[in-house]
Amino acid sequence: MKKTTRVNHPPEIELPPDNRALVSPIYQSVKFEFETVEETERSFRGERPGFYYSRASNPTVRELELLTAELQDREDAIAAGSGVAAMAGCLFSLLKQGDHALCFVETYGPTRYLIKRLLGRFGVAHTMLSIEDYAGMEQVLARTPTRLVIFECPTNPITKIADIARIAALAKRHGALTVLDNTFAGLHNHGQFEVDVFVHSLTKYASGHGDVMGGAVIGSTDLLKRMRTDFTILGATLDPHAAFLIMRGLKTYFLRCREQCASALRIAEFLAGHRAVTRVHYPGLESHPGHALARTQMKDFGSIVSFDLRGGPEAGRRFADALEFFALTASLGSTDSLAMAPQMLRSRDFTAEQVLMSGITDGTVRLSIGIEDCDDLIADLARALEASEAPVP
Repeated sequence: MKKTTRVNHPPEIELPPDNRALVSPIYQSVKFEFETVEETERSFRGERPGFYYSRASNPTVRELELLTAELQDREDAIAAGSGVAAMAGCLFSLLKQGDHALCFVETYGPTRYLIKRLLGRFGVAHTMLSIEDYAGMEQVLARTPTRLVIFECPTNPITKIADIARIAALAKRHGALTVLDNTFAGLHNHGQFEVDVFVHSLTKYASGHGDVMGGAVIGSTDLLKRMRTDFTILGATLDPHAAFLIMRGLKTYFLRCREQCASALRIAEFLAGHRAVTRVHYPGLESHPGHALARTQMKDFGSIVSFDLRGGPEAGRRFADALEFFALTASLGSTDSLAMAPQMLRSRDFTAEQVLMSGITDGTVRLSIGIEDCDDLIADLARALEASEAPVP
């Protein structure tokens, strides 16, 4: 064999049956082959296991899919290139022209855009309520044939707590499927409920380090089998190296969650007692309207703490600019603590009525608590709160 051929066909290394890698290898290959056309065709027909093209399936990505499904107490998962890609693929796969979706004001902005703008162009109608309006949900589902009920719990950024069992029962009674964006709660929460599809941004807690993007749609084997071809054709495939990084992050998932949730509770209690803060939105506080419900639904209360500053947006600007350990940026769930000032939380697609429904005020700040020492974080917040109260020169 000439060397120009050998570099494209290097010697193969096969591990003995009793010798394996402790860390799963990255299958950084777009293409896979079978030894014969017949076996390739059998794979196409689903008559044998195997992989052919990584846009459809890849061993590293498949390992992540099976892991996230098990963590969420479901049978199967489809991985995508980002959380928004996962939600988009889910909605485009499950909705068609003439369908109606029920969604909520307290929904992630890009998800609202998908429903209102993109799917609206293709003849999908929607009704948008507050996640707290259960009477309205009953009325809409009773009078309008509905394909999907799409919601979050806890909600972004005010951490409202939806009654998941109640919403799932309402949807099932009226023949609708439920889609729960479970990113804020995490893969270890809410699996006990009769939710049809869970969507996660794996960019957040699953990865945990802010260095890779990914998403997952999780549900039953039968439902996801009907969706998988659509995801393949849409092409928002997760790269195998990204899948590897997310699985590496998942090794410390529960350790990070415990530390972050414990710190979040301490920080929420600190903020609740500060004169510059008018209200704290954290379901771990007994003062939170959804505290009792969250206690029955969740294994913990999460690491997102939102609060309203007494001084409004300018106080929020001074507060955010004075922070040392909190990065002023989007996203959440990282080992680094993050903050979003009021100017970063404005929902420009809302009517005045929807702004009131959302609970977001001119002084709302969102914190994502990382794994830094909690005393350092509280000291940082105390300094920033003091700066927020400084008179404008």
